[in-house]
Formats: sequence, structure tokens, C-alpha cells
Amino acid sequence: MAEQFSTDWDVEKYYDDTEPEEHWELRKAFMEVHKDKFPEDYLVALAKAFTNIEFLGCIYPAPLMVRIAELSKDVAKQYREVKMTKLQRTFVSGSNAAEQKRASRKSGPRKT
Repeated sequence: MAEQFSTDWDVEKYYDDTEPEEHWELRKAFMEVHKDKFPEDYLVALAKAFTNIEFLGCIYPAPLMVRIAELSKDVAKQYREVKMTKLQRTFVSGSNAAEQKRASRKSGPRKT
């Protein structure tokens, strides 16, 4: 027998005005897609873990990572495609930047 739980709760009540809009929209979509599959409190926790993984790079125990990967396949598809086309930041350590600057000064001014 399948577990019975309420599905008439409002996803919007979990909106956090300190959360970036992009994060909320993805978390909201995750909850709406899976609202009929899990109890409210469990789904809210799964959705938060999902956005933590997507946006913050968090890592959880393997069974949870597998479950969220399965549940997020379709939900995050569009977000992941857009993310791939965005400019990626590259960080350079201060020591590397200083070394490159010093090397460019040693080589002298550029001739045009």
C-alpha cells in the first residue's frame, strides 16, 4: 500500500526573499514536479539539498546524491544547458598574477 500524505500545501510558502530569484525558481520547480511523490517536509529538504548542490557545489552522502540526481534530471535540464553557455570565471592566485606582471616588465615594453 502506498503511503498517503497531503499534496494540497502551497509551495510558495517556502519562498525566501533573501534567496536569489534563480535559486528560488529552480527549487520551486523541483517541489512542484515532485509534490505528489513525497511528504511535504521531506520534499522541502530534498529541494534545498538539490539547490545547494546545483548552486553551491555541496556534496552529501552518496545515497542522497543519487536520489537527487535521479529526481533533478528533467527539472534542472534547462538550467544546466544555460549554465554551460555562460561565461565561466577563472581565478588566478595572487602569486601567479604577480609573477606574470614581473615577467612582462622584464621583457620590456612592446614594440609596435
